[in-house]
Amino acid sequence: MTKITDYFGELVFNKKVMRERLSNDTYEKLMATIYNGSPLDDSIAENIAHAMKEWAISQGATHFTHWFQPQRGGTAEKHDSFITYSHDNEIIERFSGKQLIQSEPDASSFPSGGIRSTFEARGYTAWDPTSPAFLLETGKTKTLVIPSVFLSWTGEVLDLKTPYLRSVRCLNDACIKLQRILGNRLARRITVNCGPEQEYFIVSKKLYDTRPDLRICGRTLFGAVPPKGQQMEDHYFGAIPEKMTRFMEKLDHELYRRGIPAKTRHNEVSPNQFELALLFEDANLAIDHNLQVMNVMKGVADEFGFVVLLHEKPYAGVNGSGKHVNWSISDNTGANYLEPSASPLKNINFLLTLGALMLGVDKFGGLLRACVADAGNDHRLGANEAPPAIMSIYLGEYLTNLIDQIENIDNLNEQTMANINLGVRNLPKISKDYSDRNRTSPIAFTGNKFEFRAVGSSQNPSEAVTVLNQICAYGLFIIEKRMMQEKGKDVRENALRVLKEVFKETRRIRFEGNGYSDAWQKEGASLGLPNAKNTPAALPSYLTKDVIDLMEGTHVLTERELKAKVDIKLETYIKTKEIEFKTAINMARTLILPAITKQISLTAGAVANMKNAGCNSELLLQDAKTYEVLYLKIKEKIIELEEQVNTSKKDMFSKANFYADIAEKTLLELRKVVDKAEELVANEFWPMAKYQELLTIL
Repeated sequence: MTKITDYFGELVFNKKVMRERLSNDTYEKLMATIYNGSPLDDSIAENIAHAMKEWAISQGATHFTHWFQPQRGGTAEKHDSFITYSHDNEIIERFSGKQLIQSEPDASSFPSGGIRSTFEARGYTAWDPTSPAFLLETGKTKTLVIPSVFLSWTGEVLDLKTPYLRSVRCLNDACIKLQRILGNRLARRITVNCGPEQEYFIVSKKLYDTRPDLRICGRTLFGAVPPKGQQMEDHYFGAIPEKMTRFMEKLDHELYRRGIPAKTRHNEVSPNQFELALLFEDANLAIDHNLQVMNVMKGVADEFGFVVLLHEKPYAGVNGSGKHVNWSISDNTGANYLEPSASPLKNINFLLTLGALMLGVDKFGGLLRACVADAGNDHRLGANEAPPAIMSIYLGEYLTNLIDQIENIDNLNEQTMANINLGVRNLPKISKDYSDRNRTSPIAFTGNKFEFRAVGSSQNPSEAVTVLNQICAYGLFIIEKRMMQEKGKDVRENALRVLKEVFKETRRIRFEGNGYSDAWQKEGASLGLPNAKNTPAALPSYLTKDVIDLMEGTHVLTERELKAKVDIKLETYIKTKEIEFKTAINMARTLILPAITKQISLTAGAVANMKNAGCNSELLLQDAKTYEVLYLKIKEKIIELEEQVNTSKKDMFSKANFYADIAEKTLLELRKVVDKAEELVANEFWPMAKYQELLTIL
């Protein structure tokens, strides 16, 4: 039997391959760039490119591509062949250092938020050496994939990877600066660690093909609640169906070949909903791996007659899908800054990191909500399975009591400091009992990391991690500034004095109760916590002075790039809603109304037959009237929604708000009538698979 280790990473230009194919000097210089943050030595680019090409060709690759993450979502790639002409006009296979480092795809159709005019097509991809190249396998075709950033002709950001890499740099600077104050001389470089948990639905392709809404929008726009949904909760952690197990085994195999460390697989709460979790790893790699996971699972599903649904809310009435993003930071010594320790100084570091994130969440809760805002996630945030739109932190009873103890200390002395250290040291022993209980919290401490649960299942996790990095860096900067005001005092006492202030200031964002309750909504409002219900309401947080200062101060995005990001998000939201509205109109007009017409015709025929037979047809006449009323109501809502889609607005914010507040309500009203018709019209006339089939048949 073949072991996983025999084929793990076989499609990756990993360290093992690099050692075999690069000279020692080139290998060491490349490792210094990857692990120490040293600038890439241009002199080694040609050697790396040649080794990559030879390895890729030996694996059957014929093309290469710079793979990047445009702001529209997903990934993008343009494939180029290795072939070129020699001096003698003969075809040869070549891949130069220049081709490795930079490429120039046509960027005219990528959203730029006004940074470039449409006719200014140039965009540049640049190799990110910290994420390994890999082979994209499609059937028998293989392509060398080079993870890259994507920039405009003027060097402005057009992607999601560039801001992430910049956020790591600013977090690194803030962390190392504070470590020096704490007397830590060994820490030289910070690593952000991440582990996204990917939730997804599986549906039969045969049934999927009957649903234009699923095919076009990724979610059902219509669908009556089935008799058996998730109310029994018997699917959660239940026995995995045999066909699904085979799919999961094949998926794991394909992920392992790509060096993606899939660890956990299980049934989720909703029928036909599942989860895949990866091992914790460097966040840059984890993000790239998650994007690959979403693509690979779609291909594997097709082999089994399945379709993977990554929309945050593909079905009404049952849980949607999220992507819980686990986040922590560590340094080159291996120390996790959110891991309690036997060392008093390390425990001070743990508390300072905790305090820094709390300062960031308190100051930039609106930004955290905005970074996970899109049309799909709007259906999920605040629902029964997802965290509310109010950003709060859950610490668990034990850690909350410990923080309260620090906050209420009157005199700092050796005894109180020893008690605090003992309390933190005891945290790992009780973390299983006191952490990870509150599923209603958007940001939960889970023993040695934070879990940001508001990220949507289809979203690129880099935006969330970028913001977590930035707000933590902000908190560290505030703490370092306050500690420097009392230089010369004992560093631990000084740190605890600052923490005492921080914990008092941030009390409002610590919440241990039910985040879904009306009481928390009211309390959050009284505390002044942001609570944007939808994307148009959330996005203005990006444009506040505090956020602009944060983005520019951390050198992650300029004000112009930030405004462009908002424009892109608004444009994407508007187009997504328009597609949904127009799809609903088309489905109602061309599928639903004809089905009701058939039912009316059948009923009318039955009435006539009963009259001819001398039978009482009163009940059938009532049914016919019901079908007629449904028909007319659907027709009315189609016209109303059509008028709203065609309504002109002066700017994108106005249009987005109109769609969110007015047109979305009309769609829900249309859906309500259509769903009622689904419950009454004969199965033989209903033109698409119903929820009960979608949720129970694999």
